[in-house]
Amino acid sequence: ISSMRFPGDSTVLGGPAGDGKIIYPLGVKEITDKISNDEVVKRLKLVVKTYMDMDQDSEEEKQQYLALALHLASEFFLRNPNKDVRLLVACCLADIFRIYAPEAPYTSHDKLKEIFLFITRQLKGLEDTKSPQFNRYFYLLENLAWVKSYNICFELEDCNEIFIQLFKTLFSVINNSHNQKVQMHMLDLMSSIIMEGDGVTQELLDTILINLIPAHKNLNKQAYDLAKTLLKRTVQTIETCIASFFNQVLVMGKSSVSDLSEHVFDLIQELFAIDPLLLVSVMPQLEFKLKSNDGEERLAVVKLLAKLFGAKDSELATQNRPLWQCFLGRFNDIHVPVRLECVKFASHSLMNHPDLAKDLTDFLKVRSHDPEEAIRHDVIVTIINAGKKDLNLVNDQLLGFVRERMLDKRWRVRKEAMMGLAQLYKKYCLHHEAGKESALKISWIKDKLLHIYYQNSIDDKLLVEKIFAQNMVPHSLETEEKMKCLYYLYACLDTNAVKALNEMWKCQNMLRGLVRELLDLHKLPTSEANTSAMFGKLMTIAKNLPDPGKAQDFMKKFNQVLGEDEKLRLQLEQLISPTCSCKQAEQCVREITRKLTFPKQPTNPFLEMVKFLLERIAPVHIDSEAISALVKLLNKSVEGTADDDDEGVTPDTAIRAGLELLKVLSFTHPTAFHSAETYESLLQCLKMEDDKVAEAAIQIFRNTGQKIETELPQIRSTLIPILHQKAKRGTPHQAKQAVHCIHAIFHNKEVQLAQIFEPLSRSLNADVPEQLITPLVSLGHISMLAPDQFASPMKSIVANFIVKDLLMNDRSVGNKNGRLWTADDEVSPEVLAKVHAIKLLVRWLLGMKNNQSKSANSTLRLLSAMLVSEGDLTEQKKISKSDMSRLRLAAGSAIMKLAQEPCYHEIITPEQFQLCGLVINDECYQVRQIFAQKLHVALVKLLLPLEYMAVFALCAKDPVKERRAHARQCLLKNISVRREYIKQNPMAHEYVVPYMIHLLAHDPDLTKPQDLEQLRDVKECLWFMLEVLMTKNENNSHSFLRKMVENIKQTKDVQAPDDPKANEKLYIVCDVALFVIANKSTSCHLDSPKDPVLPSNFFTPPDKDFINDKEYLSPEAKLVLQTGKIQQTGVLGAVNKPLTVAVRRPYIKTTTSDTGSNASTNSQPNSPATNKSRLLLFRISLLFFQCDVDFIQCSTQIDLFFDGTENSVSSNPSAGSQPPANKPRRGRPPKNAAGVATPDKEAGATTGGGVGRGRKRAAPAQDPDSTASADPIGVKTPKQQKEAEPKRATPQRQIDLQR
Repeated sequence: ISSMRFPGDSTVLGGPAGDGKIIYPLGVKEITDKISNDEVVKRLKLVVKTYMDMDQDSEEEKQQYLALALHLASEFFLRNPNKDVRLLVACCLADIFRIYAPEAPYTSHDKLKEIFLFITRQLKGLEDTKSPQFNRYFYLLENLAWVKSYNICFELEDCNEIFIQLFKTLFSVINNSHNQKVQMHMLDLMSSIIMEGDGVTQELLDTILINLIPAHKNLNKQAYDLAKTLLKRTVQTIETCIASFFNQVLVMGKSSVSDLSEHVFDLIQELFAIDPLLLVSVMPQLEFKLKSNDGEERLAVVKLLAKLFGAKDSELATQNRPLWQCFLGRFNDIHVPVRLECVKFASHSLMNHPDLAKDLTDFLKVRSHDPEEAIRHDVIVTIINAGKKDLNLVNDQLLGFVRERMLDKRWRVRKEAMMGLAQLYKKYCLHHEAGKESALKISWIKDKLLHIYYQNSIDDKLLVEKIFAQNMVPHSLETEEKMKCLYYLYACLDTNAVKALNEMWKCQNMLRGLVRELLDLHKLPTSEANTSAMFGKLMTIAKNLPDPGKAQDFMKKFNQVLGEDEKLRLQLEQLISPTCSCKQAEQCVREITRKLTFPKQPTNPFLEMVKFLLERIAPVHIDSEAISALVKLLNKSVEGTADDDDEGVTPDTAIRAGLELLKVLSFTHPTAFHSAETYESLLQCLKMEDDKVAEAAIQIFRNTGQKIETELPQIRSTLIPILHQKAKRGTPHQAKQAVHCIHAIFHNKEVQLAQIFEPLSRSLNADVPEQLITPLVSLGHISMLAPDQFASPMKSIVANFIVKDLLMNDRSVGNKNGRLWTADDEVSPEVLAKVHAIKLLVRWLLGMKNNQSKSANSTLRLLSAMLVSEGDLTEQKKISKSDMSRLRLAAGSAIMKLAQEPCYHEIITPEQFQLCGLVINDECYQVRQIFAQKLHVALVKLLLPLEYMAVFALCAKDPVKERRAHARQCLLKNISVRREYIKQNPMAHEYVVPYMIHLLAHDPDLTKPQDLEQLRDVKECLWFMLEVLMTKNENNSHSFLRKMVENIKQTKDVQAPDDPKANEKLYIVCDVALFVIANKSTSCHLDSPKDPVLPSNFFTPPDKDFINDKEYLSPEAKLVLQTGKIQQTGVLGAVNKPLTVAVRRPYIKTTTSDTGSNASTNSQPNSPATNKSRLLLFRISLLFFQCDVDFIQCSTQIDLFFDGTENSVSSNPSAGSQPPANKPRRGRPPKNAAGVATPDKEAGATTGGGVGRGRKRAAPAQDPDSTASADPIGVKTPKQQKEAEPKRATPQRQIDLQR
């Protein structure tokens, strides 16, 4: 049926109706206002039926009932109060429009408008589907939709009013009780109006769009669906109208065009979800809005686009690349909420659109370093959420961002990163939810998580422990599964992660020990000493809990509860008992927690703190059953029946790691090992060929076997011969452990050790050094563990063999490749034997712990001689450079080891201390590295006196940045430890300054005290230490430092009290120190809190008649120290090139033959000094421990050679601690020296010369006209400078920069 139109100007259609007479259908009486409503309804029903039966072809009937049609549109019907009457009239009118189509019988525009508004009002009856009249309403709707009756309104000027009313009516009546047909007819009716009209007005568009905004959408879901379907159907027509609306609101800012202007972003989101084609013209407008100057407006657009781009099936990013790129730019927006919103969006994008991950990665990288904590946090959440959904959604780079954030400065960010990675590890590596490939992709997580245990923050450590217990080795697993998880985890960890895990168990065990000691104190009678001891334990425990300040208060409260509740003490005792099982531990924790829960509170910080403590001390992983399970796994690996390959490790790796794991646990849980089954398995491991496995097994016996002799005699009888064999012919490490094992677990240890000592002491043969190492190790440890029994027999061994045959003889010629260091397996057996001989001497002395025989004096002189000779004690030039480095390291380490024993520290002279300290400036990188680490470990354990901390000041001269950084970290750690340990004396660590000043005053580099470059080096060394000490001005420590240095200037150097040059050096270093302190502190001039006490073995007591107020620094020197720049100084050359320093006088260049190797021969073969020193050492070798001469007598004679003769090592009293010019101290590499060796060259290549022996600073003067290829020139002391012209300088030592 075609759409209807107006009939033109004609008033009637002709025929019988022309006279205005109304003809009613047969049987229908006249309908007037005179009859009742019921009668009207009755008669109208017949009229409705008549019109229903008519069609367009009934021309006669159309003419016949035309007057009736006009009558039905009268005021009587259109305004009738009866709704039934109105409904029937509406049905009639709808049929009339159908029948008379295409020309309507009504000619007046006003009448038509009135009719259509009337019909529209009747459509409200569609709302009640249960109404008896619903079918008539449906018929009305169907008729209107079918005929498209409303299209006739297009000719009306105010048709929009009709359409708006119609749309509002339909959207308001639609509900979930309507069937599909009702919705279809509504859609047909509305879509015909939209598609066949000239356009959609804003008001009409609003009636559609209002159903999409969230408030209306939630109220009437059916209206939303209707609007959604209508828009889909009319997309081609309505799109331009929508574009016009958004253009006015977004671009032109005309918010008054519509009441929906404030909902534009909600509408865009809904329209995009309905059909992206609806917004084809709108998207470019959003790009414009993204660049708005208003941050809140950008935020709103970003929120919108985040939803559009992140929607599951959205292809917007692909279809509209310019908008996508513009959106990505908002990741760098200056407005924090905008960046935050972008990061949140990334999570949905990664999960719904993996193809966009590449675009997002670079922007997430930048945001992972955002200054805002919340943004960094959300970057982690974004990546982890995507990874938890599917690991393939996040690439390695994204996971790398999370890994970096584990070291974030903010705890919240670190925690999120660590927990997120832990969850990924548990899901994909532990539960294997995505196969082996995914597990392999994130296998690094376990290592990186454990590395965090190295951080100083207690929060980090506690979180690592929690992650380990919940995600890496879940304590909730059954014992067998749990131990299998731990067994293979330990085998797969890297070295640093293994150390961290071991440290974790060590810390937990230490905390258990503290709690155990606290409970023991509760058993003692109350006293002041007991209370003080308890307080100390509580403070130490609190340091191992989060927020130590609050923890102290909570631990005091917990201690009070323990004192009052005996049952609670018993529960805690059971928890930390060595025999407590994992299940018992969980039960104890629950019981203790339950007792502390009352009274119940929403938040109980006290209970939370106690939980932290209980979690750290509860043995949730290891007990006897767990150790047994581990041993069974180890047995399977040995037998080859384990799943090693499936777990990604080889059987050998699994066995070795398994033994190492058991060894670590034997320290923390020794009681859990005590079973015949466990020891039988360990005995099998002792018989294996793998040296490391056997060594670990011996150590486990040593740690856990105290009851073997009394309770397991069969194990004892099998173990003893194996230990004897390992002590005699095993590896050095096995021998050490075997001796210690025998000493630890057997009652008749003296007999057992004697059975090892006697055959070994008889079989020593220096001609076969390969077979010497294990016996030397065993003998050394035996003499240390049982000094009363073996100290005396060792004397003859030391005299006749160790010194005379081994140390004083070079039987073989070393490899002359010029390298300063070689791998352990390339060291010659003879040198290894000498190194172990030095260790034997130290162990022997440490066992005796007295110097009654003066053996220690002689040993110290021997070690000093080895340092002076740079490791070549005989100076026969047979030994290689790398072997000399090994011996220097051994000698320096030996002196440092002896200094840890008070009785030997007292006899170490300042000269010997300086020689030992200078090892930290050795020319060989590895010597410096290993020595510094040994020094740090001894200091941090408080084993060494404070003066040894001063040695770290010399690290300022190290040419390798990483070594200087490491030394600074060591200083920080040591000072932190000492501050904590000696709280009652807060100035204790400042007393390192006098030792440092004395050491620097005797630095062999300080040859010309007024030399500006040397002064600058002194300042560097001083500031290296003072920077750490002056970080805080606690208790006015800056003024204390100043006072201390001023006091030193009023004393003299004990080493050379009458030598003006030596004392001048001391005072110059003091002036540099005062200059540094004054320049770095504004409060150093205040009064000192107390008067410093200077060490008497380094400085003389102050003389009342001596007042030293002289300033030793020139104005030029102060300027250099202030600016760090030396004026009129030649430009420094590049690495491996000779340097020219204008302030120094050039020396004669060396020839190619003098510098042909990586490290020079360091002395002139035919010089008198060399022959003299060689003669000295030869005489020592004859006197030192002669075959049948008692050690004590020998040492007395040797003292003559080391004390006061003209051949003495310190024979030049005027030089203070400096060696004589013809026998200078060993060199150290400078930071900007000639002939610098790169790591590659250190490995094998030989280039350039080295600093002559005893010369540490390698920037010698050189003729400015010399070429860059000229050989480096040796640095001379002032005494040597006089002879520099006629004599050829010794070549410089190669500098080792190996990393």
